[in-house]
Amino acid sequence: MSGEVVLEGRNLTKNFTAARGPRGRLGRRPPVRAVEDVSLALRAGSVTALVGESGCGKSTVARLLAQVYPATSGEVLLRGRPVRAHRGSGFRDYRRQVQLIFQDPFASLNPFHRVRYHLARPLRIHGHVRSAADEAEQVAELLERVSLTPVEQFMDKLPHELSGGQRQRVAIARALAVRPAVLIADEPVSMLDVSIRLGVLRLLERLADESGLALLYITHDIASARYFAEDITVMYAGRLIERGPGEVLTQEPAHPYTRLLLSAAPDPDRVSPPEILRRGEPPSLADPPGGCRFHPRCPIALPVCSERTPPRTDLGDGRWTECWHYGDG
Repeated sequence: MSGEVVLEGRNLTKNFTAARGPRGRLGRRPPVRAVEDVSLALRAGSVTALVGESGCGKSTVARLLAQVYPATSGEVLLRGRPVRAHRGSGFRDYRRQVQLIFQDPFASLNPFHRVRYHLARPLRIHGHVRSAADEAEQVAELLERVSLTPVEQFMDKLPHELSGGQRQRVAIARALAVRPAVLIADEPVSMLDVSIRLGVLRLLERLADESGLALLYITHDIASARYFAEDITVMYAGRLIERGPGEVLTQEPAHPYTRLLLSAAPDPDRVSPPEILRRGEPPSLADPPGGCRFHPRCPIALPVCSERTPPRTDLGDGRWTECWHYGDG
């Protein structure tokens, strides 16, 4: 059913132990607060984008939702039911419904196996084939779904014989082989040539529409998110700070950080970058600033911004933001 919430993360928090750095009183290093109090819902047939700078925690959210990482606190719900599946048969059943596409198509495929093997193996593991002929037919169908045709030219190629875009299409086809309900695409086009990115994005959009997939598109490029995501959620230093319909959010951004991201996006009509682009670097997640984490870089910060975390303010029409310039602020 289109619009149904398929996968949901509620109040997800993930802390890591720092590999280096000063130790505290008890000889322990402070935790790296990679993700803090993140709630996100993915709906069938809909594309949701999670946008933010590199290192803000986007990929950690992807791995929490895919159950690759256990959450420090919070919960993941699949079709309304809490799940904790990190190993064994439970993990396999979960991954049958939730698939993750990685950023690097060069590393996500085994260089010693041909395309046929990469697509046939998940079909066999999850019991979707009855015979060798059935397997060959389904592999061909998967290649056709991701527009790698004629399929005979790609079946027996090794990964190094494919272009970057073709490798990523094979990775997408492999994810589709298990017939998932959710597809999490973690920076799926960032390592591809600019000339072929649009084709991969259109493929993902078509798959979400035709197959009713709930698609989470993770990117640092808000321009590509604006292109095809119905909803955009903005993340900064481990926290979600703004959400809204893609077109509205990019035309009328509420949070200063969202305006920073938009100012960094290519714009042929802009002569020079605005001043906000030259206001410092993202904070360390091992020692994030108090209050609003963006306040050291914010050009319109108030005294309260460094003292207290802003509450979530509902802006109407499915939009909200966390900024002291709205609501009670």
